[in-house]
Amino acid sequence: MTAAERRRPRADATRNREQLLGVATRLFAAADHEPSMRAIANEAGVGIATLYRHFPTRESLVDAVYRDQVSRLTAGAGELLAQLDPAAALRRWMDLFGEWIATKNGMLDTLLAMIEAGEIAHADTRTELLGAIDSILEAGRTTGGIRADVTADDIAAGLIGIFTVAGSPRHKPLAARLLNLLMDGLHPCKGDH
Repeated sequence: MTAAERRRPRADATRNREQLLGVATRLFAAADHEPSMRAIANEAGVGIATLYRHFPTRESLVDAVYRDQVSRLTAGAGELLAQLDPAAALRRWMDLFGEWIATKNGMLDTLLAMIEAGEIAHADTRTELLGAIDSILEAGRTTGGIRADVTADDIAAGLIGIFTVAGSPRHKPLAARLLNLLMDGLHPCKGDH
């Protein structure tokens, strides 16, 4: 067995890690408070030792979920643009952003402590997310489907406002309505190209 083979995780270990990450993401999104590590392991169908083998601390699990969600959002912009016109891609990306915000509900205390301690660079995340938004906006400007004067900061501010008032799962219909209204404001008026 080569050194690379010894370092490569076994298929079941990789599967367990992905399962734990998915379950933690779902539980964090549905929770009003942080779920216990035991609850996450139970829901994932693994023992607590397996959870701690992959994520030795609550902070390491929160960090993994947070980074996974940011990665999905940033990669999602390009994937959506490959499938949809820019306006539809932006609207779908807004839904993904809302899901990311919801995920933070159940890990907020730990996440805020990690940001405060400098373990997560909030500014880097903001830069990545603004870059994802800007890629969609640029495509929309090129096709004429999104107003040319809209910035990524404008979209981010609008999303933060919407999900501040309608971020919980029970407010999902309100969030959808507000996002649709925001999108209506992003379409260029006739003669604005």
